[in-house]
Amino acid sequence: MRYILTIILLTSFIYAKTADFSIIIDEKFNNALVDVTEDYDRSISAVGFIKEYKQSRSQSSKTYTNAFDYLSSLSNVHGSQIHLVKIDNHADITLRESINLASFSEAVTILKTPQNGYLIGGQTLDGSLLILKLGSDGSKIFLKKFGTPMSDKISKIIILRDGGVLAIGSSATSRAYSQNIFENGLGLNDIYLARFSDNGTMLWSKKYGSNYDDYGIDATEADDGSIIVLGKKSIDTKVGAVLLRVTELGDKIWLREIVDDKVITPHRVIKSRENNFIVSLSQKDEMNKEQIRLLRVDLAKNILQDKTVYTTYSSALKDIKEFADGKIAGVGYVQDLYDTDGLAMLLNSKFSMLSQEHYGSNEYDSLSALSILHNSQIAAVGVHTNKESQETNMWLVKLNRDLSMAQISDKSTNFYTQLTELFKDEIKADKIIIKEDLSISFNDRNLYFKVGEYILTKEQKKFLKLFGDKLLAFLYKNKEQIKTLEINGHTSSEWGTDDFSSSYINNERLSMNRSFATLSYIFKNQDEKTKRWLAQVLKGSGLSFSKKVMLNEVEDKEKSRRISFKALLLSEN
Repeated sequence: MRYILTIILLTSFIYAKTADFSIIIDEKFNNALVDVTEDYDRSISAVGFIKEYKQSRSQSSKTYTNAFDYLSSLSNVHGSQIHLVKIDNHADITLRESINLASFSEAVTILKTPQNGYLIGGQTLDGSLLILKLGSDGSKIFLKKFGTPMSDKISKIIILRDGGVLAIGSSATSRAYSQNIFENGLGLNDIYLARFSDNGTMLWSKKYGSNYDDYGIDATEADDGSIIVLGKKSIDTKVGAVLLRVTELGDKIWLREIVDDKVITPHRVIKSRENNFIVSLSQKDEMNKEQIRLLRVDLAKNILQDKTVYTTYSSALKDIKEFADGKIAGVGYVQDLYDTDGLAMLLNSKFSMLSQEHYGSNEYDSLSALSILHNSQIAAVGVHTNKESQETNMWLVKLNRDLSMAQISDKSTNFYTQLTELFKDEIKADKIIIKEDLSISFNDRNLYFKVGEYILTKEQKKFLKLFGDKLLAFLYKNKEQIKTLEINGHTSSEWGTDDFSSSYINNERLSMNRSFATLSYIFKNQDEKTKRWLAQVLKGSGLSFSKKVMLNEVEDKEKSRRISFKALLLSEN
């Protein structure tokens, strides 16, 4: 298999980062990231768990005569804590928060709230289910603890259209002979659903199942408000999938089983943009090798597509998301006889594989969840195994849409420092101004345009030749980090008419002409390789008089008739 991740020496409680956007957070004992989301400020938040093993002096000195009492005491001092991590666009960790609850607990999923906070679904190690609402800084707003008297597990929480939350999991049977079979469990384990309002009030909770083991895995909401639930079913030696549709109140509409002689493991169900549903399964083949299987199902439980994606090694997609154009991104794991790697896969709307990449070391690595970001990049989380200790670590990667590893960009402040050093003579001569947002404006009045003109003067061309060659050489040297180079044309607000619409349109045309004249002149003066790169990043635009230059609250009309430049980095919004 292909190994791409470079492992860097790590110390406890310190995170490491490489040129690749791959973050490994090393804590004592086993830990993991299990879900990921994008914040409104374009940073990435992920949730998982770390292990804490602490014993107080009073516990260490206490004598126990009963082994069960001793084990019970250990359960209060050894275990997992929900852990929240926030990472900015430069791969810097800006927030790490362990959620210390009365009982040890593990997270399974994370969602964004409208207030830029978080909803975290999880479970305590004694079998209770949790929904935790946090503020944007990780502070606890409320905690809802629920479940049955039996041992419950939670697999996922989803936000519904009304702002409420649905929890999906499983519960051991709690039925006594005197109890109603349809309300208190049907088999050994049952699918368990619980619906909450947006303020955390439980509206209902129900179980669904058969005389065998049934487990709730995932769910998604249809446009009509009904809910499609994905479950797992175990019948003796057979393991298969279950699709269940329920109403907003949890009443069963239909159930469809996907069970045959092959072991089928369900992973994820999502609603497509066409209001049908895509299901990710993995299925053992004749060689007992795990293969990816994808289904497309409609509201009437008809299977519209059913395709197995055959791969060289055992593979599974534990999470899938759909792009706006219908393509599907998936992450999971790929496994051979020697090790396991994180798997990323891109498929078209017909479930044909377009590309795949493997990420990891020579040990066990796996990706469990992904989020498609605003710029079509992918954030994925999972676990990485440290070769020296064999302990799993929290792992986050950012991938480009083609599944190549995204690169960590230098911060704008570094670019700003380099640019100001590069143009120190021009800045000292008061010809240009460079701001920390990487915008560049001209401050020499010989470089401004006359009223209504856009054709470059000899003096403008002379300066642009020297300025452009220096700027583009620097940007081309750092082209892996450059997203866009903007060349913006500007005008003053003056025009020979009192009609605002005519004035704006005429100025808009003039500002675009100024932008184009500058862009084309600089472009034509570059060598062929620079031209081909510029064709990918150059953006010319006219801003009319929307950004006039003001001096003491009065428009400086001469300075407003100008050209400005701005570099945008790949890690910028």
